[in-house]
Amino acid sequence: MLQEWSQLPWLSLIVFSPILGVIVLLLVPKDRRRFIQVIGAGTALISLLLSLLVYIGTRNAGMVQALTERYDWISIPLNLDLARPQGIASWSFQIPYHLAIDGLSLPLVLMTAIIAFGAACASWSIRHRLKTYMICFLLLEVGMLGVFMARDLFLFFMFFEWTLVPLFFLIGIWGGMKREQAANRFLVYNGIGSALMLVAFMIITATAGFGIDPAASHKGQFIYSGELPFLLQQLQQQGSLAMMQLPDNPFYLSEGWKMGAFVLLLIAFGIKLPMFPFHTWMLRVHAEAPAPIVMLHSGVLLKMGAYGLIQFGMVLLPTQMAAFAKFIAVLGVINILYGALLALVQKEWRLVLAYSSMSHMGFILFGAAAMNEIGLQGAVLQMVSHGFISALFFLLIGALYERTSTTRLGELGGLVASAPWLSGLLLLAGLASLGLPGLSQFPAELLALIGLFDSMPIPAILGALGLVLSAAYVLRAVLRTTYGTPSRGNERLYDLRSIDAVPAVMLGIGIIILGIWPGLVQAPIEAGIEQVIHVLTVRG
Repeated sequence: MLQEWSQLPWLSLIVFSPILGVIVLLLVPKDRRRFIQVIGAGTALISLLLSLLVYIGTRNAGMVQALTERYDWISIPLNLDLARPQGIASWSFQIPYHLAIDGLSLPLVLMTAIIAFGAACASWSIRHRLKTYMICFLLLEVGMLGVFMARDLFLFFMFFEWTLVPLFFLIGIWGGMKREQAANRFLVYNGIGSALMLVAFMIITATAGFGIDPAASHKGQFIYSGELPFLLQQLQQQGSLAMMQLPDNPFYLSEGWKMGAFVLLLIAFGIKLPMFPFHTWMLRVHAEAPAPIVMLHSGVLLKMGAYGLIQFGMVLLPTQMAAFAKFIAVLGVINILYGALLALVQKEWRLVLAYSSMSHMGFILFGAAAMNEIGLQGAVLQMVSHGFISALFFLLIGALYERTSTTRLGELGGLVASAPWLSGLLLLAGLASLGLPGLSQFPAELLALIGLFDSMPIPAILGALGLVLSAAYVLRAVLRTTYGTPSRGNERLYDLRSIDAVPAVMLGIGIIILGIWPGLVQAPIEAGIEQVIHVLTVRG
């Protein structure tokens, strides 16, 4: 029964289920607003239910790695055929369709599906070109889910790039007054990052990716492949060409090439994270994009950079990661303190949250720089925790803007009198963001700090100061909004509607559960981190 369950194409169903909604939307007249809204939210709900089934199934069965799908997909013959005594040797470049779930990606896939459903519900406030908006929204979800499941460098790159196109239009068409500037800056920065990532992947594939096709019936069929298991095998075998420093060996991956590839990956994923000083584009997106899209951007898309750094940068190039660990820890300190100090002086809710996200991403850098089990668990748990918290924040800020037409702190106040549910959930998000014990961010940041303190105590101590600053800027913004004298015209605001309350309460429950019972996601995370640590130990 278990074997039959694992053989179903669950991963493809999760990734491409939003396409079903896109097909239906293409057949729906654009004036059927309510039907379009239902299709969008319903399709996101299908992805959520499928992800939840996979999460429950893999946890209960103890088979976090059991789900994998691999099919031969793209095979490009190369004009490099050579005559050999045994016959003609054929060469090809292969990109398999390889999806898999491990302990590192499993909680991130579920997080993505939950936040996407919440953002789809929040999208009911969209009035302009709703049909086009919802199609772009669902296409964006496909890319996000695919990134966390791809097990081939170029398949990962394709899904990574997939997210850029719909997000560019979602920002540029439905954003604020400076939406075009924000969309263009987003595309330029992320385009540069993608180009650097592609170059790094090509370096790794052209060296460590060369070998005999393991699926071939006879030897003599040589391939270039960016498949993650194949690359790990090549990099761990001392007899592989990638590890042999021989004269005229074009496949030797020298320390210089490894360092160059890692630097390119660090910059590429650092832009996405975002890591100082590549953060300015993110501020524009947070300020101008519609609230449901910022829920996805801050909650999910920023985590793609952190996930890529660990899953590809650290696993494939651990020695180079260790060499840059102190530098990454210093960047984490800068992210935490710089982001927190600037969040403290902002007068607009969106910018407070933008700099707050930058600050909290520093703890993910801490966990990655620690390169030990505790720190990496903290980094992954921080991805999930911050995803829920930032999504809840922007869901509520979007609801607040819909009611007041402003998110400036000086024009808000006294919200608790007319909207107690909105105020209470806003306070919950704020308390979680400052790391209150019993809420999700506390165990995440604690693990990241403990993991780093073992090897680099000074950056860990400096980073801990960010917790004090986060309490200052979060409470300042929340209290200015919920208490005090109501601004003119805001005395009788209506509270959360059911379409807002359902995803808000769902995200709030997730924050509380992860704070009280972090083991709910920590069990699969531990399994995934153990595999990473094993690779680091073997390669070290």
